[in-house]
Amino acid sequence: MHTTPIMTIHAVNQLVEALEDYLDKSEANFSMVIDRGGSILCQHGTIPKNSDPVIVAALAAGSFAATKELAHRIGESEFSALHQEGKTSQIFTCGVDDDTVLVTVFGPQTTLGLVRFYSARTIKQILEVMQESRSSNEVMPLFTSQDVNAAKAIFSR
Repeated sequence: MHTTPIMTIHAVNQLVEALEDYLDKSEANFSMVIDRGGSILCQHGTIPKNSDPVIVAALAAGSFAATKELAHRIGESEFSALHQEGKTSQIFTCGVDDDTVLVTVFGPQTTLGLVRFYSARTIKQILEVMQESRSSNEVMPLFTSQDVNAAKAIFSR
């Protein structure tokens, strides 16, 4: 297992673009990229009312971990995806790599098949961003000199 890389603004923007395209094509409501510990790396869309993405991420990570152990118990290395269905909402959780999970929340406006279909391409995009972030030896600044100058202008008023 790798440590979660420091996510630069550029990497997060790439993840947001991938999630935005994914939600548009799959017609799902909300999606997030989390690490296996349940920390949110990126999110996009509208989560159902009275839901906290931080709690959903933690519970999804726990559920995915339990499913991984269940797979081991029956001779599988891992189940790559988990689907849970309620009366009005569904959650589709799938592994991106050993450290990253894609969580998608959707309702009756779409189907599991559509969500699964478009998640495959999105997982590849997320994987590329995560691999690039992990392999980058150079620590990129989170803020550019333009950001610093803009902050100085605001606080000098």
